Amino acid sequence: MINAQTHLALHRLRAADLRAEADAHRLAAASRVPGELRTRLGWTLVEVGLRLASAPRPAVAS
Repeated sequence: MINAQTHLALHRLRAADLRAEADAHRLAAASRVPGELRTRLGWTLVEVGLRLASAPRPAVAS
């Protein structure tokens, strides 16, 4: 069985690791260009629209 002091020490180490990971994630997210995803999505939608507009339409039987 784990001693209470050992358990507390392991808990503190894990909490410190999680805080460091959260700080690293926060810094990485702050360094990204905020409009990058929006720009990529916008151009992808334009490309899909152009492909749909230029696709040959099947002949309708009358």
